Amino acid sequence: MSWPGEQNEKQTDMKQFITFVRKEFYHVFRDRKTLLLLFGMPIAQIILFGFALTNEIKNSKIVICDYAKDVSSMAIIQKLEASKSFEIEKNLLSHKEIETTFREGKVKLAIVFPANFNHDLAHLNKAQIQIIADASDPNTANTLTNYAAAIVRDYLQELLKNTSIPLQINTDVRMIYNPELKGVTNFVPGVMALVLLLVCVLMTSVSIVKEKEMGTMEVLLVSPFNPILVIISKAVPYFLLSLINLTIILILSVYLMGMPINGSILLLYFESSLLILTALSLGLLISNSTDSQQSAMLISLMGMLLPTMMFTGFMFPLENMPLPLQIISNIVPSKWYYIIVKSIMIKGLGFSAIWKETLILSGMTLFLLVVSIRKFKIRLA
Repeated sequence: MSWPGEQNEKQTDMKQFITFVRKEFYHVFRDRKTLLLLFGMPIAQIILFGFALTNEIKNSKIVICDYAKDVSSMAIIQKLEASKSFEIEKNLLSHKEIETTFREGKVKLAIVFPANFNHDLAHLNKAQIQIIADASDPNTANTLTNYAAAIVRDYLQELLKNTSIPLQINTDVRMIYNPELKGVTNFVPGVMALVLLLVCVLMTSVSIVKEKEMGTMEVLLVSPFNPILVIISKAVPYFLLSLINLTIILILSVYLMGMPINGSILLLYFESSLLILTALSLGLLISNSTDSQQSAMLISLMGMLLPTMMFTGFMFPLENMPLPLQIISNIVPSKWYYIIVKSIMIKGLGFSAIWKETLILSGMTLFLLVVSIRKFKIRLA
């Protein structure tokens, strides 16, 4: 049996508990950052992972080289067009154009029909189709060649239903750039982009914010030196250290994992330096927008790790994603660097093949530098 005093005390404790709970709810709902972490991040991750994390490839652009131009070749081409996996980019006049098309980076697969394809099938009971894939991404190359071979088999099965003749269509698969289908050709460029971007952004942003927290930034800014030079000087060590990081990655990749460098090593270092400058500029912008190391680390890691892994292209093919996500991927610097590295290291291409990606990275660097410096001046006012 409870005494009235004990009941009143319990009721008071319960009211205080409810009051504290209500107060905590008020704090949560008033803090936009907390609401963003609670609701915004899960929603964004579900949408991104739901659309991007898939091994299925859709609407991959291919080219056709049809020397036969007969009933059978046209029927197979129609099946390829009807498939959701392929989108025919163009028809080539000669197989000599195939590698040139691959170097442009838009096409992953080519299908060649030899002359007299239908004639060989009708009179010799067998014919051959050549499937050529860009194997710089071995997983995508394997998947696409399997899709194409399945469509050819499906057409053959339709023919066999109407005849007792044992017809046969052989698919001759050829992998270029990476005939051994080594996964390292896809893994190394992606890791290079991830490491260089994350290290530069994280270290630059944290180092400057640390000066703010310790109160030494004010001392540096009132020194005789130009404040902008003070800020840029904080980034120079990380630029040099990132180049050392790049050298270590390349040495390990070449001598330990057998990664080829078919293009110019100087061009590779130049393009890598450009990505490092882009990342340092982004780190400066983050540092000028935050007041604590914790905030800088959170923005750097969450803001760069997930987009770099999702939208670079080395883990998940970008063409699988919906158009809005493909558009978003264009603002991720690592996407363009990944294309550049694969073009230089695997395909052995020169600057003429990657000038567009280089121009985009240069524009990003200039934009981020201008914005970060202007924001820095505003914060000093």
